[in-house]
Amino acid sequence: MKKYLLAAFAIVILAGCGDKNYEPRALNEETDVCQICQMTVVHQDFAGQIIEKNGDYEVFDDIGCLVEKLERDQQSEKDVGAAYIKDANTGEWINVFEATYLYDKEFWTPMNYGVLVFEDVTEAEAYRSKSGYGKLMNFEDLQGFKWGIHQ
Repeated sequence: MKKYLLAAFAIVILAGCGDKNYEPRALNEETDVCQICQMTVVHQDFAGQIIEKNGDYEVFDDIGCLVEKLERDQQSEKDVGAAYIKDANTGEWINVFEATYLYDKEFWTPMNYGVLVFEDVTEAEAYRSKSGYGKLMNFEDLQGFKWGIHQ
């Protein structure tokens, strides 16, 4: 019996050593603070989070702050388990690296970066068509980008 318990324990331990599942967590407006600007994350529709491979969570109040953190620390996707941002239409968490971005300095965002985030290009194009302005971008375009009032 002892042999079976040890085998079962070993299986459970080894199963935990495989690929990690990095899921976004719910944010708390009263306690979550942006890692870059130190503002509380009160506009959760624009919030983002990075989950590092070591399991640490970092929270951001604007996509610009999240990108700035990645650039500042020179983190790559290798260091990041996952990164999420809220979709402008649905408010659902979506993958930062796969999202489509729409930029215009006139778009309001918590830190005035002027970037709205969409799960796919069709949604972003529909928003641009409705608003009449905005530049379509992908994650790579945000690297080193000169943001609206942050120029």
